Order: sequence, then structure tokens, then C-alpha cells
Amino acid sequence: MAAQFGSRLRKGAVTTTVAAVVVAALSASQAPDVTADAQDRPTAADSLPTPDAPAAGDTATGNSRYYTDLPPLQSPVPVAPPTIGTPVSRGTAEAGIPATVLDAYQRAEAELRQAKPGCNLPWQLLAAIGKVESGQARGGRVSADGTTLSPIVGPQLDGNGFALIPDTDDGRYDGNSSYDNAVGPMQFIPSTWAWAGRDGNADGTSDPNNVYDAALAAGHYLCRNGWDLSDTADLKRAVLSYNNSDAYLYTVMSWLEHYRRGSHEIPDGTGTLPVGRSDDGAGTAPPLPSPRPPQTPAAPGTTPSPSPHPQTPHPEKPAPEKPGTPPTTPPGPKPPTTTPTPTDTVDHLEKTGGPTLTATAGDTFAGRITSRAETKDGKTVGKVRVRFTVLGDTDTAFAGGEHVATVLTDASGTATAPALTAGEKTGTFTVRATVVGRVVPGLDYRATVTERTADALARTGDTALTAVAGGEFAGQVGVKATRKGAAADKVAVTASLLASAKDTAASGKGPYFKGADGNPVRTLSGLKTDAKGLLTLPRLYADDTAGTFVLRLTTPGGGTLDVELKVAAAQPSPTPTPSAPATGGATPEATPSPTTTPSTKPTGTAS
Repeated sequence: MAAQFGSRLRKGAVTTTVAAVVVAALSASQAPDVTADAQDRPTAADSLPTPDAPAAGDTATGNSRYYTDLPPLQSPVPVAPPTIGTPVSRGTAEAGIPATVLDAYQRAEAELRQAKPGCNLPWQLLAAIGKVESGQARGGRVSADGTTLSPIVGPQLDGNGFALIPDTDDGRYDGNSSYDNAVGPMQFIPSTWAWAGRDGNADGTSDPNNVYDAALAAGHYLCRNGWDLSDTADLKRAVLSYNNSDAYLYTVMSWLEHYRRGSHEIPDGTGTLPVGRSDDGAGTAPPLPSPRPPQTPAAPGTTPSPSPHPQTPHPEKPAPEKPGTPPTTPPGPKPPTTTPTPTDTVDHLEKTGGPTLTATAGDTFAGRITSRAETKDGKTVGKVRVRFTVLGDTDTAFAGGEHVATVLTDASGTATAPALTAGEKTGTFTVRATVVGRVVPGLDYRATVTERTADALARTGDTALTAVAGGEFAGQVGVKATRKGAAADKVAVTASLLASAKDTAASGKGPYFKGADGNPVRTLSGLKTDAKGLLTLPRLYADDTAGTFVLRLTTPGGGTLDVELKVAAAQPSPTPTPSAPATGGATPEATPSPTTTPSTKPTGTAS
């Protein structure tokens, strides 16, 4: 019977009754910590309570549809084939993951192990989500760089059977300028990709249709909020934040356990594509039985007679109205009343002031960004989620390297963003505050990262720097940068070779550095001190110009150092004395100088 159920599940033709039975079976065999309720519906014991459950727009997928196919009940570990007949389990085939897709998952796990070691992200979790979201990028139909051969786009989230998420990307990712759609092998909605997107294949772009980018983004998404995925409760919270559905949690946990038991690489494009989807009824939990109306017990010894025609109650006749009074209209049904949530009452966000957001590269910003949620009449609103997103070409981030943080407003309606740590990229960027689950204008805060500075430079040696014209200077120049007496690390240093201390522009002759092509270079920028504030300059060379020159070193913050360079003139080479060509084996005689009197002694040769 279990094999029959597994076969039906793999074919995607699961009825709600079969799903209920399989849920009960799998909850005991393949989905740890996922249980079933009284009606055998999958539940998550530690799932988030309803008030804190993420709204559709606050999940990775917008609670879009997903594949509901479950893994086979048998272990994916290959077993010896039966002596007769055909094996029922496709466990080995179902455990196969296309090569490029598998590489993307494992590479993401390795990067998260370095970036967020406390998260303990297993690549099998990415594989489980990738299976449920896109069938492993449609069976691994990707190019060599991991980009899907055709876009994977979910249904538009227009509120018709799905969440209502108006367009947030002007159709850039999903081609839809009216509503958002989940996109790519990990099915991110554009509004989530805007802050969660990553460049996983180092091509300079973050593309939700690239499996390397999407897998790394999913890893960072699952590792936010300080979650430790080796902890069952945190693992469930992370999965539910991806798609807020207990049935989704159950399906992902089933595939996670399946891949943990064993998996292997298969060629790209040969993976199986699931068929059951959450929007066609497959894999959904069975509904609760409808309560039956109370029955009047029959008298003892009698058999209740069936009623062939159900009795329709007759409406009571209205009492006759008094003459001269207007007819009364029976009251209609009262419209259902709903209590608005705090988020529903927010009309706008207000900036609450604060210091100018400026920090030196590598430092923590002294100021914190704060926003206040208010109603239309200016009343503050507490318990509203405000999302702060770092935008622009910057490596500045919140704690843990995150570019997004969601904060609950306090009793005064104020949300305070976590402290920002400046990266190494200098310049201005934006932090945007938006209300989660409410379409109201966001607030933009401008922040600036400035260069690291040093207020002093000093040589680390005192050897005189001399060279002969056309030669090389002995030794290299070493310096130390300090700021208020302390070592200044990663400070930019500019080196210029000047004709004299009075000059400000580099000289066109004299000492020089060698460029990558071997040609003379007399200004070097982009040099940086190490963690101890130390820097050793490249070797110096002298052209054929003798004299005294200056090497000037400068840093942001006012650090300046002039180093004297001396080039001595080259000594002339002695003129060699020419000698007469040798004749035969005789020793050649010296050529007489013009003042020498020629010998009258016969030599045996013609004069």
C-alpha cells in the first residue's frame, strides 16, 4: 500500500484523502518534527504564531504556488535490485540533482559557512527549497554560468487565488508592470530580491534567474535574524518565512530529510519535473468535516420515518400595521466587522531627526536611523513593522553583513534601525524605510562613507637613498601612518616624485617607479597601509639625470612626508687601447703613436 501511495504521489495525482494518509505515514518516517493533527493534516509544532506570521509581501516568494510532490517513502540510498519484477521506488532517481544546480547549492553553503558560521546552513535545505519552488530549475535546464535557459515566472500576485502584491519593479524581473510575480529557480518576488539579491557567480550582477545568484540569496535570506538552522525551531521559522504555509513547511522538511539521506549528481537537463502544484489542490490538507445538525432521538421501539421532502419553514406573517404609519423594513444582515490592525492605520512615516550619517570606512556610524509611523491625523502607531534597506553601490551593512533589517515600532511609534558599519567603498548611499504590509511612501536617508585618514607619516628606516644615474636605488622606502598617535590601517597613500620640495607636480625626469609595462611612473596612487599602518613602496630607479630630488608621500587627513633622493652622475668609462690584428701566430705589436720615431730596423715587410 505504501508503494502504491508513493507511486501516486510521484505522478502528482494525489487526492486530499490520500494526502492525509501519506502525511501521517511520512510524519513518522521522513519529516522530523512535523506532526499531524486530529484530521491527519500536517502541522508545525513550533511554527510562528499567527500575529507574528509574515505577510505575503514579507516572504521570499510572496506565498506564491509551489510544487507539492513528496519524496518516495523509500530511502534514496541505492539498494540491490530485486531478483524479479520492477522496483517500485524511484528513490535513487529522485535524489539526483543536476550538476550545475548542485554546485550552486554547495557553493552557497561554503560561502555562508565563512560569512555566517553561526547559521549552520546545510546545502540540502537549499536543494529542498529548489525542488519545491522550481523542480531544481526545471530539471537543471540552465546554461554553463547557471542562468535558466528560459525565465521561470510564477503567476501574477493579483489577489485572485494568491496574495495581492502590486508591481514593485516596473516589470524589470517578471515582465509585469501591474503586479509582482515570483521569479527564478528559487522564486523570489521582485520586492524581496531588491534587498536579498546576491551575486553568486561573481559576474558583477545579481540575477534571480541565475541559480548561483538565487541560491546564495536564499542562503542569506534563511540565515538572517540570527537564526541557527541546526536548531529545529529556527529552521522552521526560516522555512516559514520563505513561504508562510504549514503544508509548505512539511513538504520542504520532507525533501530536506530525503536529500540528507543521500543524493548524487546528474547531468544538467535530465532532472525530473514535479507535476503537483499547490494551486491545483494537490497536496492540500483535507478540510474539517462539516458539523451535522442535531437529531431528535426517536421514541423507544419506533423507527423514524424518512422525510422524502425536506420541510421548509414558513416565514411568520408580519403583524398588521396601524393606519397612518409607514411600513417597516425588516433589518438586513449586518456587514461583517473587522478590527483594523495597527499596520492598516498607518498613513505615513516621519523622519525623527538625528545626526548627519557620516562614518570613516571600517567604522560604525555614530548615528542611528529612526522613523515614526503615524496615522493620517498624526497619531503614532506602535507594533508596526518597518523595513530598513541599504541601497546603492556600497558594502556598508547592518550587523552580520545584512543589507536589510525589519524593526517593530515601539509604544511611541518609533522604529530604530540597527547600527550601520561602514564598508571600504567610499561615497554616498541610501537607506530606505518602508512599512511592511502597507503601501505608503518610503523615507530615504542619505549616508556617506569617507576615506580612512592619517595625520602623520614617518619613515621606518634612516638609510640615505642614493643612486647612480641610470641605476637603481639601494633599498626601498618604508613608512608608518598614524592617526592621533595610533597606527592608521588601510589608509590610502599617494607617492609623487618631484624635482624639488617647492614643486607640487611630478617631475618629468629624475627618479621613477616602474609601471606594469616597465615604463617610468612618477606618481603612484592606490597604495594602502596594512593592519599595522605600515607600507613599503616599490623599488625606485634613476634615469640619466643627476641631482637632488624629493619623494613626497601624502594621505587623506593631512599626513605628509618628504624623502630626499640623490642621484650621482655616472663616471665616464675609460677608453680602451686598440691593438693591431694578429698575423699568424706572432704576438701583435703595439701600434706606434704619432710621436714615436719609426724604427729603421728592417722588419721583413713592405713599408
